[in-house]
Amino acid sequence: MEEVSGRILVIDDETIVRDSIVAYLEDSGFEVYEAENGQEGVACFNRQRPDVVLCDLRMPSMDGLAVLKEINQIRANTPFIVVSGAGVMADVVEALRLGASDYLIKPILDLEVLEHSIRRNLKQQALLNENIVYRHQLERKNKELEHRFEELKLDQLAGREVQKRMLPEVQSQIAGIEFNYHIIPSLYLSGDFVDYFPISKDKVVFYIADVSGHGASSAFITVMLKNLSNRLRRNLKRQSTDDLLYPDKVISRINKELVDAALGKHVSVFWGMIDLPTSMLSYSVGGQFPMPILRNDQGVQYLTGCSQPAGLFAEAQYSTYHIELGEEFELVALSDGILEVLPQESLADKEARLLKWVEQGQLNTENLEQLISIQEGKEIPDDITLLSLARTK
Repeated sequence: MEEVSGRILVIDDETIVRDSIVAYLEDSGFEVYEAENGQEGVACFNRQRPDVVLCDLRMPSMDGLAVLKEINQIRANTPFIVVSGAGVMADVVEALRLGASDYLIKPILDLEVLEHSIRRNLKQQALLNENIVYRHQLERKNKELEHRFEELKLDQLAGREVQKRMLPEVQSQIAGIEFNYHIIPSLYLSGDFVDYFPISKDKVVFYIADVSGHGASSAFITVMLKNLSNRLRRNLKRQSTDDLLYPDKVISRINKELVDAALGKHVSVFWGMIDLPTSMLSYSVGGQFPMPILRNDQGVQYLTGCSQPAGLFAEAQYSTYHIELGEEFELVALSDGILEVLPQESLADKEARLLKWVEQGQLNTENLEQLISIQEGKEIPDDITLLSLARTK
């Protein structure tokens, strides 16, 4: 038997019985206290706070049940072993109901049985104490986590406000073209980003970007994109570089800066420039999927073009494509998060559904969430962004 030491309080009004139990337990390595009645036993418990109490049920003045009740009030869950004659089992049942951990029948002919009960109770109490300590540690850790989560939440909310300030107006008209966008973030911070701005009297630039991953690290890349576009605008104004006039050069710049930064992030991006007098769209693609959908008097179609996302490979090459938009047109660009929430099983069916919605004039910022059944507060697997450009007579 594994040795478990402990401090034992023996309460019994029969001196011979008490002395024999005390002597046996001391020989077994326990530290033993004794009391000849209930009042003395409770007083000793208050002074010594033993690990286990062994108490006779039938004692004058203050019986074992009264002692048990007192000790439960002083320190609940203290192992309490009752000793009773065979004829008072009703008291034993009551003691067990009040929280006694074990009972023995007098006379105790084999004191090893008593020792076994004490050691078992000590082990159980040790486990209980370990669980209490563990629970307190867990509660403390949970409070620390809750505090850190609140701090993180505040940081995320602050970051979201900063990110919102970098975004353009949700609805804006530039030289007769109406721009609208809607971003549904999967977290407080979004890895999706859009922007549009004039760069001259006859040219407008716009883009939609989807950074890999989620949360703060992805949102930081959107700051980099905004910073790059601002630098390119300043360079064009100062006539130091004209990269902003060539969408493929812009994405090449994005690719180089991400690769050089070695942040482990890449971005899918569609970068476009509209020449207003000719209604010609020049654009470049860096892993954008699905491609934007164009609706005009020629019908409805996905734009063509493909290339690697920016930030993966230093040697990636990008091209500029051209398409005439027409006098009246609508161009709808989406991040790939839309594909994860559409119910269709195949990718072809999902693309066909998006094309049909644009053809019917349904896919717009006002009813995006209704179309894809996104309810307020519902979690989504990825950020979803819709950017639309339209010009009508």
